Amino acid sequence: MKENLALLTDFYELTMMNGYLKNGMADKVAVFDLFFRQGRESSFCIACGLEQAIDYIKNISFNKEEIEYLRSLGSFDEEFLTRLENFKFSGDIRAIPEGTVVFPDEPLMVIKASVFEAQLLESALLNIVNFQTLIGTKAARVVRAARGKGVLEFGLRRAQAPDAATYGARAAIIGGCVATSNVLASQMFGTDPKGTHAHSWVMSFDDEITAFRAYADLYPTNCLLLIDTYDTLKSGLPNAITVFKELREKGYEPVGVRLDSGDLAYLTKTVRRLLDIEGFPNAKIFVSGDLDEYTIESLHYQGAQIDVYGVGTRLITSHSNPSLGGVYKIAEFDGNAKMKISNNAIKITNPGEKEIYRIYDGTTQMAVADFICLKDEQFDFSQPLTITHPTERWKKQTLDNYFVKSLYVDVVKNGEIVYDFPTVAQLQRQCTNSLNEFWSEYKRLDKPQVYKVDLSDKLYDLKQELLAKGGKR
Repeated sequence: MKENLALLTDFYELTMMNGYLKNGMADKVAVFDLFFRQGRESSFCIACGLEQAIDYIKNISFNKEEIEYLRSLGSFDEEFLTRLENFKFSGDIRAIPEGTVVFPDEPLMVIKASVFEAQLLESALLNIVNFQTLIGTKAARVVRAARGKGVLEFGLRRAQAPDAATYGARAAIIGGCVATSNVLASQMFGTDPKGTHAHSWVMSFDDEITAFRAYADLYPTNCLLLIDTYDTLKSGLPNAITVFKELREKGYEPVGVRLDSGDLAYLTKTVRRLLDIEGFPNAKIFVSGDLDEYTIESLHYQGAQIDVYGVGTRLITSHSNPSLGGVYKIAEFDGNAKMKISNNAIKITNPGEKEIYRIYDGTTQMAVADFICLKDEQFDFSQPLTITHPTERWKKQTLDNYFVKSLYVDVVKNGEIVYDFPTVAQLQRQCTNSLNEFWSEYKRLDKPQVYKVDLSDKLYDLKQELLAKGGKR
């Protein structure tokens, strides 16, 4: 994402920036939190998109073409346009690393900069982080349902645009997919693309077995045949077995077969039995066809014999939960804590610049709670720690044998990147490790146990003070 996306913003960001300038507020320091609210499906998310978010920020440049366009709108004077011509982000950003399990109301990114700079970032940051976090989370759910079987990302043709296909594939790999069919994404993010042939290959030949033989001749060491073009059990599988035997006579072993339609539970059990009978117990069975975590879990309980899942449409579009409720809210302005108030409790924000600690049980090493506090708070974590529910303050838990980790890393300081971005392969391992820190009850596909995300007393008291004062000091 090296292109200049300076105008990838909602118009009101620019009008607010102009307003800050005209009211002498442009250089006052603000703190904005980027976080998501409770989702409809998963109790947690996998943080994704940070590298592209920072790349966007570093490449913001209002060039002559952008300035002329804004001038033509008639909404901005030359003072504002000159300020944009010289725009460069000079603030600080802390963030939760990609591949980390995160929960509602936990800021994934904390932006501290002049309000003029910080305000511009809102729309694009949400666009980048919301989408990749959504897809990374969906991938993690699909991979969990697959129970150790490989999952390939096949969503290119069904994604809503080239960028969605490419960066969605990136997020899917972070979330646990072993590879993608998307060659551009594979090149960009250092993976090997995966795929075989389509039904059109088979249909282009006079008969199925000729198509299979031609493919086997081309790729004898990587022969994976799609067997459901005509009739899976009466035609596709018998022809594939014939070709596999011919390959073996030449000294090669087949990779396996793929099914893209039909009753996958029944067919894969039958295909597995016949492959074994014919002497190909190591031939793998790949399946695809509008799969998601719910279908995969159902196939598992039906005893389907599947080695690798190809998941496309329902992954790349996050079909059952197509949007993440990510928001970008001001938490501090000119040294004063700020809080949005609403009659809808879920929309009331947490004020002030914050820190988040993840608390682990000292015996099991498993995560037991997240603890949000104000950034300047000091704690003696060698002593027992009492954590309290964010709203129902009578719900408390005192921890004796525990340890904590801060979730944040410094990413940008004074406008300069100070963080080494991991590779996608490293982020996938980070995601696996992060997920393994949580008990299975928190990761259930349906009705997961609620994980504790608690507020410190000082943060809670500040929140109550601002509620009483209408959201401002």
